[in-house]
Amino acid sequence: MTNSEVSERELPLPDALRPWVARIADLRVNRLPVEPFTHLPDTATKLVVRVEGNGRPGVLVVGPRVRATYHAAKHLVSCAELRLTPGTARPLLGVPAVELVGRALPLDELPGPVARQLAVELRGLAPEAAVARLAEVVPARLTAVADGARTELVRAGVDAMSLRTGHLPGPVPAVARELAVSERQLRKLFAEGVGLSPKHYARINRVRAVVAHATELSWAELAAVTGYYDQSHMTSDFRALMGVPPRSYFTGRLPEALPCRAAVRRG
Repeated sequence: MTNSEVSERELPLPDALRPWVARIADLRVNRLPVEPFTHLPDTATKLVVRVEGNGRPGVLVVGPRVRATYHAAKHLVSCAELRLTPGTARPLLGVPAVELVGRALPLDELPGPVARQLAVELRGLAPEAAVARLAEVVPARLTAVADGARTELVRAGVDAMSLRTGHLPGPVPAVARELAVSERQLRKLFAEGVGLSPKHYARINRVRAVVAHATELSWAELAAVTGYYDQSHMTSDFRALMGVPPRSYFTGRLPEALPCRAAVRRG
C-alpha cells in the first residue's frame, strides 16, 4: 500500500493510561488500496475505536494474532488503535487474553458486565473522544480490580521472552527459574495475561524482527541476531507464521487476500 492509501501516526499517550496502554496509533484508510495489506502476527490485545465511511463509530476488541493475515479493504475507515499492556485484558475487558486469540469482535459482544459497561461508556464516541473517556474511567477501575503483583509478574515474563538489542529470549525453563515460578505457572500467566504460550510469544517477536530488519542484514546475519539456529530455521519459522517464505514475502508473492470482517472466530 502507498502512503496516500493508508496512513499511520502515533498519538500522544495520556499519562493516566500509561500503566494499561502501551501505544495509541491513528490509522486511516484514505482510499481503497489496490494491493492487499498485511496484518502481521501480533502478541497484543487491542481496542480499536473506529469510524467507517458512513460516519458510524464503533469499538472492536482485537486479540493476539498467531499468524499473518492478508486482506483486501472494502471500506474507508479511520480509527484509534490502543495497544493494551500485558495483563490488562482481564481487568479491563472481563476475559483472559487467551479467549481473544485470533478474534476481532465488537466490544459489546464480549460476555459479562465489565465489557458491556465499557461499551456503554464508549458508545457513539469518535476516536479522540473515546481515548479521552478511557483516560477518565480506566485508572480508577483497574486500580481497584487488577492484581498488581500478578500483573508485574506477567510483564517480567514478557520482558524476559522479548527480543531486543543485546537480549535474546532464554529457554522457558530458565525464565521460569528466574521468576521463581514453575513452567506450568509461567504458561498460565502468559495465557491469561498475553493469550499465548511463552514460546509462541517469542516466535512472533522473532518473525516481526525479521520483517522489520530484512533490508539491513543478510539472511544469515538476520537469523543470527534474531536468535535462530540458522537460516533454515528462520525460513521455516517465517513460513509457518507468515504463510510464505521470506523471499516470497519481500518480493510481493503473498497468499490470496481475504475480505476484512468485523468478527473472526477462532479456528
